[in-house]
Amino acid sequence: MSEKDNLNLYSRRGLIKSLACLPVLGAFGYAWLRKDKYDSDINTQILKELGISFDPPRIPVVVGADQSKQIRLGLIGYGIRGEQLMRAAGFAHPSTIDSWEKATYKDSNFKRLDDFRSQDDINIVFNGICDLFDFRAMTAMEASANSKKLDSKEQKDKITCKRYKNYKDLLAADDIDAVIIATPDHWHAQMAIDAARAGKHVYLEKCMTRTLEETYELRKVINDTGIVFQLGHQGRQTESYHKAKEIIEKGLIGNISLIEVCTNRNSPNGAWVYDIHPDASEKTIDWDQFQANLDNKVPFSKERFFRWRCWWDYGTGLSGDLLTHEYDALNQVLNLGIPHSCVASGGVYYFKDGREVPDVFQAAFEFPERDFSLLYSASLANGRDRGKVIMGHDGSLTLGNTLSVYPEAESEKYKKLIDKKVIDPLSPVFQYTSGSSSNSIDAVSSATAKYFAGRGLLYTYRQGKRVDSTFLHIKEWIDCIRTHQQPSCNIDQGFQEAATAHMATLSLREGVKVYWDKEKEMIIKGEPTKIG
Repeated sequence: MSEKDNLNLYSRRGLIKSLACLPVLGAFGYAWLRKDKYDSDINTQILKELGISFDPPRIPVVVGADQSKQIRLGLIGYGIRGEQLMRAAGFAHPSTIDSWEKATYKDSNFKRLDDFRSQDDINIVFNGICDLFDFRAMTAMEASANSKKLDSKEQKDKITCKRYKNYKDLLAADDIDAVIIATPDHWHAQMAIDAARAGKHVYLEKCMTRTLEETYELRKVINDTGIVFQLGHQGRQTESYHKAKEIIEKGLIGNISLIEVCTNRNSPNGAWVYDIHPDASEKTIDWDQFQANLDNKVPFSKERFFRWRCWWDYGTGLSGDLLTHEYDALNQVLNLGIPHSCVASGGVYYFKDGREVPDVFQAAFEFPERDFSLLYSASLANGRDRGKVIMGHDGSLTLGNTLSVYPEAESEKYKKLIDKKVIDPLSPVFQYTSGSSSNSIDAVSSATAKYFAGRGLLYTYRQGKRVDSTFLHIKEWIDCIRTHQQPSCNIDQGFQEAATAHMATLSLREGVKVYWDKEKEMIIKGEPTKIG
């Protein structure tokens, strides 16, 4: 017997002896391990035949950025998303640091503070804040001074950031190079246009515009001025989405015919019933400026100020808010472009609180040149997780922060492997989990937070390390400013997003099927949709 055989025999005897000492296992445990290794060998063989691996996908990065050049920012809008953007950029309010420290003390698995403090310093500073609510403006200024990521007791930095009562004054400041715009949708286009004309680079939250007409003008101004524009779809940084693109390009699921994407949430916050701050009043909120660009002006309303997504005057509904996340994820995976047609429907079926915007919504998009359809449906009154599914002739791909490929029973591609019982159509032939499967999802308790986390919109992974997705998206934008390059969600991607969302909104509100004229870049209304 060779030395190698002796070692193998010794290893097997040692393993059996060790397992025999454990309750229940013994030889059965050894048999289980042998089967596990056999399954692993089979999976390796399958993956080799398919030409795919578990290696992280190649994600494009901006190279050549001079990190020594500080970028001076202004923030317009410090609401829920504005605060998240500022924190992702490295400026958390001291009270947030305090709460994270307490959570870390109570639960060692809570990693938000560690993740935040280990985040790269991208050498930026906030020199200007504009918010129409006094409390939020002051809170943002306090966060802007906290670049050292200290808690409230340790913080000694003086506030040097200036508050601007009007965004145009912020744009006129000489000490601001770029702006982050996180206002309600009805201000997105005008502020971004004014910023570009002032020579400021723009990071704009979605939906890019409130109307299709605004979309044309914004694109023209961005292209004419040459500023660096990034639309706020941080899903562009999600590792699993890049892996999905690789898998589909390798043909693992074959020709795609149908895609289903969904949004389900079941809480007041998830349905845009946001908290109304106790300090809110006509004295602390500049209501006239809030509705200055609208034809439909109404008396002061706390509900409309804080819960603006519930009214068409200010928001873009489910199509401009949550559908755009799903669409942009698929657009980066499949290069969808603008759909040929759309028919949408929905209504206010649960949250009968005076809102105009539906809480149940569905839209069907057709892509005849690609031979597939995309179906979107949403309910804000049920939390069932339905996810994203891309269906091909040879398999289906379920996609979120993780992805799985399930073979089709009638697939020619997998027929031999299925007939040989090597693979089971009911089990995934490939699964990919970003980072490590042992990573806990801490600080995610609400259905809304779980919705975003499951889609890679809260965090993703780089080299196995968990990273804030929004931080990566802002960093990409900042690096592109330094190198004069185009970011991943530039104005062209934004135009496609906005046009698609507006097709769904128009179809819903006018009860017609709509079409996209590629030559004229126009939405054309069809005949009224028949119901029943």
